[in-house]
Amino acid sequence: ALRALCGSVRGLAAAPETHFGFQTVTEAERREKIYKVFESVAEKYDVMNDSMTLGIHRVWKDILVHKMNPSPGTLLLDVAGGTGDIAFRFINYVRSVRERQLQQKLKHHQNLSWQEISESYQEDKSKSLGDSQVVVCDINKEMLKVGKQKAQHLGYSEGLSWVLGNAEELPFDDDMFDVYTIAFGIRNVTRIDLALQEAYRVLKPGGRFLCLEFSHVSNPLLSRLYDLYSFQVIPVLGEVIAGDWKSYQYLVESIRRFPPQEELKAMIEDAGFFKVDYQNLNWGIVAIHSGFKL
Repeated sequence: ALRALCGSVRGLAAAPETHFGFQTVTEAERREKIYKVFESVAEKYDVMNDSMTLGIHRVWKDILVHKMNPSPGTLLLDVAGGTGDIAFRFINYVRSVRERQLQQKLKHHQNLSWQEISESYQEDKSKSLGDSQVVVCDINKEMLKVGKQKAQHLGYSEGLSWVLGNAEELPFDDDMFDVYTIAFGIRNVTRIDLALQEAYRVLKPGGRFLCLEFSHVSNPLLSRLYDLYSFQVIPVLGEVIAGDWKSYQYLVESIRRFPPQEELKAMIEDAGFFKVDYQNLNWGIVAIHSGFKL
């Protein structure tokens, strides 16, 4: 009996508890449950994002990429980015910067012949990303599958790669990326502290961390309305559109369990980042956290 009791104690010590929405579970159970959530919602993920946020998530992601302001040659790691939303925006942004650079270059060479201008334009056009690369890393095979299908359908191939990997144990070398982004993914990580440490590890010195995530609304009246919408409407939308009430109930609960802005800022600083700040969007419904590896 004593041996059995000791075994039980050791088992408890080896299985620390955490939360899955409002449920208390072990870390292993949480990882398994979250994997199943995104496996279930992958096919309808983009449609549900549009429905839940009335399309505003697109604006939030645009703001994130504009805040990043990537230049040609930037190497980006987008973690938990399975459906490609940040990656595609990054590619579009860098292409736009390259196009402006090319136009400025040609304006300063007015004495070139038409043939020289055409050859120069075609040569630069063939390098539309200027050696920029984006690596999409996601732990869920179904999310990556959807992202790859979208990329093929939309014509994205240059400078884009897809990697199956865990945010808490990234399959990349140290000091590798210029920018690390994670959009609406960090609250689904079991150990946020480990994910932040990994983000710090894989960034180059001078690299930037950017996190877009649902956060905490400070206005009491708006917070009550937001809660009402979240708990009464979003799970219903999940059932109607995706046939999955429980997954969207979890997603709502996970937002409420996520650390508020100041607490997450402190965690990012604890991971080693400097110049950490955040920008609230739509009264704190979401926030963009930023930090630098110096």
